Formats: sequence, C-alpha cells, structure tokens
Amino acid sequence: MGLEGNILNKEAIEPCLCPESSQTLSVQRVAEADLPTESGDFRIAGYRSLTSDEEFVVLFKGELRPEVPTLVRIHSQCLTGDVFGSTKCDCGPQLHRTMQMIQEEGRGAIVYQQQEGRGIGILNKIRAYALQDKGADTVEANERLGLAVDAREYRQCAEVLFDLGLCQVRVISNNPGKLRALEEAGLKIVERVSIEVASNEFAARYMQTKKEKLGHLLELNAR
Repeated sequence: MGLEGNILNKEAIEPCLCPESSQTLSVQRVAEADLPTESGDFRIAGYRSLTSDEEFVVLFKGELRPEVPTLVRIHSQCLTGDVFGSTKCDCGPQLHRTMQMIQEEGRGAIVYQQQEGRGIGILNKIRAYALQDKGADTVEANERLGLAVDAREYRQCAEVLFDLGLCQVRVISNNPGKLRALEEAGLKIVERVSIEVASNEFAARYMQTKKEKLGHLLELNAR
C-alpha cells in the first residue's frame, strides 16, 4: 500500500466497487505507517476529506477483503475519555476494548472520526460539561448552548472503509444512527456487535441518557 510520491495524487485512490457504494470517493489517503500498541500491532493511515477540512485516522490490521465480514468501529473522538481517562463517559474503554477485539480477531478496522463532542468541538464540550456539573444531562447541555444534540456525519467514514477494501462489516456499535448511515453509504452490515463496558457512578447518567434520549442499544445491566 505504499503511497510515497502519490500523497497528493487523487488518482492514487481506487475505490472498492461494492454493489451499493458510490463509484467515487470524497476522501483521500495521505499517509500510512506501522503502529505497535499495547493491544497489538496495527497499521495507521490518515485521510483527508476532499469536500471539507475534516481529517480521519484509521487503525487496521489483517487482510481486508470485500467478501469477508470484518469487525469495524466508527469511533468519534473523545479527548477527555480517550486521552485523559475521563470517567464521565464510556468512550475510552470502548475504544480500547475494540482494539483488543480486533487484535483477538486478527483483522478489522477502527475509523477514528475527529468530531469531538458529537460534532460540537472540544471548547463547546467543556462548556457543556460545566452545565452538566450543575445538573444538566448531555442532551440538555447541548440544547441550552444552542447546539445540535448530534451533528456528526458518517458517510466519509464509510468511504474510508471502502478504500481499505471492505464491503461487508460487523459493526461494533450501540448507536443505531451509525448503523443506518453505514448502510445508506453502501456497506453491508452482516452483524451488529454490542459493546457495553462497565460503568461507574459518574458515567451511569450519561449512559442512561444515551439509551433514553439518543436511542442507543444499551442493556445497562446492574453491575
């Protein structure tokens, strides 16, 4: 998959011709390298949108083939959870559990979507946190700030998976909105793989809100 010398050449991308997908891509792969991690050895690739200033990162491993149903996750950036280990949400544990699942499987991909705070950005997310400290839930906080409850778009995430050679996927997600978006983009979802990590008192209300107000497919069993 060497791309040296072709980093800015749109012709370098050859989209995967899945039956229901677009024949052209609006994302461009610009760099790729090895990434050894505590969970195992992965490849990391960076993509840029050709229609906006959005950038994407994907971790992947194994032979990715269009006819093989493959574990994938669209993981929305959560600086507070993924990097700082915030216990207000389940994002960091979900990301690291997904990496372990793909390592155990021997093949799979995680598209890391840089749309912090369901698309509101890190500064607005901190403002929303301040409202949550005063009793608002995650949806109410966005609404009080005059922001969308969920401003994310997933089509280009699907295009990253097409570029990797995938057509049939087993999606690690509790979010029905992501599932619908990936199907509408042309991916065949063979299976939804539930991912529910142990919560704590800080994350419990957040996860309850995701289930009740955002429709996430969570069991929230007592632990």
